Amino acid sequence: MTTILWFRRDLRLSDQAAVIAAAEEGPVIPVYILDDETPRHRKMGGASRWWLHHSLAALDASLRDRGARLILRRGRSDAVLAALARETGATRVHCLRHYEPWWRNAEHAVAKKLELVCHDGNYLVPPGSVTTGAGQPYRIYTPFWRTLQGHMPPPPPMAAPEAISGPEAWPASEILADWGLVPTRPDWAGGFRAEWIPGEAGAHERLADFLPKVAQYDIARNLPSVEGSSRLSSHLHFGEISPATIWHSVTQVKGDPTTFLKEIAWRDYAQNVILQFPDYGARNGRGALDGLAWRTGGAAEADLLAWQQGRTGYPIVDAGMRQLWATGWMHNRVRMIAASFLIKHLLIDWRDGERWFWDTLVDADYGSNSVNWQWTAGTGVDSNMFVRIMAPLAQSEKFDAAAYIRQWVPELAGVADSEIHDPDAAGCRPVAYPAKIIGHRDGRERALAAARQL
Repeated sequence: MTTILWFRRDLRLSDQAAVIAAAEEGPVIPVYILDDETPRHRKMGGASRWWLHHSLAALDASLRDRGARLILRRGRSDAVLAALARETGATRVHCLRHYEPWWRNAEHAVAKKLELVCHDGNYLVPPGSVTTGAGQPYRIYTPFWRTLQGHMPPPPPMAAPEAISGPEAWPASEILADWGLVPTRPDWAGGFRAEWIPGEAGAHERLADFLPKVAQYDIARNLPSVEGSSRLSSHLHFGEISPATIWHSVTQVKGDPTTFLKEIAWRDYAQNVILQFPDYGARNGRGALDGLAWRTGGAAEADLLAWQQGRTGYPIVDAGMRQLWATGWMHNRVRMIAASFLIKHLLIDWRDGERWFWDTLVDADYGSNSVNWQWTAGTGVDSNMFVRIMAPLAQSEKFDAAAYIRQWVPELAGVADSEIHDPDAAGCRPVAYPAKIIGHRDGRERALAAARQL
């Protein structure tokens, strides 16, 4: 019996339960559906689509090495899978379970038409399975992490099938290049190509590069000028490597990996949040902050544009925003600084920032992106207080971001380390670099005034 293997954000063959189960049953038709209809306004942004193109090409090559191939189709997932089943005589679909609200809806729709077999494997444990003593899912990260450790380690990673048999006749497939996932006019992805190797092999190469740095992660992850981050987030988001593979790998090297493992667990926690609050990307987790008076209108729109373009006059913020535009990624510490600046200093709704990150991040994950923005905004079910305001200039100096700023803000390349964090105050701001769009004290007081009014 031929079965369909439905890929989404799980573009790997190793430690992939759906792949293994389908391959054991007999002939397999692997399919990826470019479904912009089911997510609607949550369809993938430009940066993610670039990554997807290259990840699909890599997956197809891996499948062909094992005797199969990847079928590409476009349309609503349930309709496409039903049509593919009619064409091929398949009645069963294997997939990894997803937790974004649109994918849960799609799974329900597919299950009404075909036998759908959902497997776990995108997270350390199935979201919703780590619960309180009363059997309720956690809303706060710290007790979630404490309880999660009782479920660890995850099962050892499973090897990819050595061979995957296909049907006697392959169904028609669309051509990847025709999907227009990569930019052409203009081609803004030059920095992406220099930075990333999408696909399962690229994920394992990135992991191997990171393993010697695990012991230094606790400190190095906060230093933008040091390559201390794992840079595995995009590979994890697209499922090119399993979190179990990463967990077992980092726990076998010297040093204490706890801080890094907490970051992997945060990804699980974010999925638990969106499982409880499917609209978390659009609605405050704390309703008490619904009345906060965000700035709107022409001046706010101009400030939002300056933030997006990295022209705020705050070097650490501008460096991060330019790195994001050039590479589709931003250092984690700088993400927090840039997000806090937009929300607190500019008093612009966190949802405007979340939407920008959704379009420009190659690791734009609905759960993580929503939870991280709401944590910074103070609107989340587990978050900083709104009145806790980051000082971007002090953060820049504290975490020694001088070299990072020079890399991404070339107008400041000639400014000394002692002055580069705040060239305005030092009286050495180059003419080509913009003045601050608002002073730190003024921005802070405006945010606190909004909080008092609320």
